[in-house]
Amino acid sequence: MSSRESKPAPRFAEGRAAVPTVSDTIAEFAPRRPRVRLSRPLTRAAAAAPFIIPGLALYLTFILAPMVYSFAISFFEWNIVRPPLSEWVGLANYRQALGNPIFRRAVLNTLAYAAVTVPGQMAIGLFVAVLLNQQIRARAFFRVVYYLPVITSWVIVSLLFEYMFVGQSGLVNYLLRDVLHLIRENVRWLADPVLAFVPIHLLGIWKGAGWTAIIFLAGLQAIPEQLHEAASVDGAGRLSRFRHITLPLLRPTLVFLIVVLTIGGLNAYISFLLITDGGNPLDLTHSVLTLMYEATFTRLEFGYGSSISYLLTAFVFVISVFQLRLLRRRVEL
Repeated sequence: MSSRESKPAPRFAEGRAAVPTVSDTIAEFAPRRPRVRLSRPLTRAAAAAPFIIPGLALYLTFILAPMVYSFAISFFEWNIVRPPLSEWVGLANYRQALGNPIFRRAVLNTLAYAAVTVPGQMAIGLFVAVLLNQQIRARAFFRVVYYLPVITSWVIVSLLFEYMFVGQSGLVNYLLRDVLHLIRENVRWLADPVLAFVPIHLLGIWKGAGWTAIIFLAGLQAIPEQLHEAASVDGAGRLSRFRHITLPLLRPTLVFLIVVLTIGGLNAYISFLLITDGGNPLDLTHSVLTLMYEATFTRLEFGYGSSISYLLTAFVFVISVFQLRLLRRRVEL
């Protein structure tokens, strides 16, 4: 065999590392780009953005944009029937509303509704909550029964109360005249500008008392039982414990309910519209919202109707802030 005969190429031992290639060498010595690290708040915002943006877009499109648009047209005489379509009038719509005696009567009617229904709902709701907080049989059943009016339709119960208070064939007149013998002639409830508010106020109290009771019940169950037990050992009676322990610790719940129920009362609409046909008799039973609806969709005065809605918004805001500052304070036993 010739010495020049080529020898076979040596093989690497099994398991030995492979020979690095040119590309691996270039990649090793090439400058590396620094990794961008976001701060923790930005990272959380980036993770939450896909979930927030769709809801925010819907809110801006269907709530905020119409609010801004309606506020803008409140400074115009905006009528889609009578040309021109829009004419700048400044604060004329607001001055017209404030100078309108029907609007002032509607404000008084709305305030009266809130002044009657809010204390009524809270008194009945607190009484029911105290009863349901006791260890009684079928407690869950009674909770459902008291909450049923809350989930019923406003339209259905408004028409039901209207039927009950009809002057000629209503159930209320039948009970007062033929069963209890308290009256001799039928009372024309819905034809009187004062008596027409009786079914409206009763409906507001009846329908909201169940929701108020549930909120009060949650507040009662958050009060430590040890406080009542310690007061009972010291000789405090049930009424004394309720006055000096329960009511002070329910103050946050009371503040919440007063503010929320007042806002709801000032926005009363369906019961006024269906029971009194939106102002009958003689436009004396309007609420602010029924008057706004009539101006906007009956007379097609969109600018004037928008001004009424924003006057109500400002009124509700001022009352809510006043209530929060008046009622909010620390609880001390």
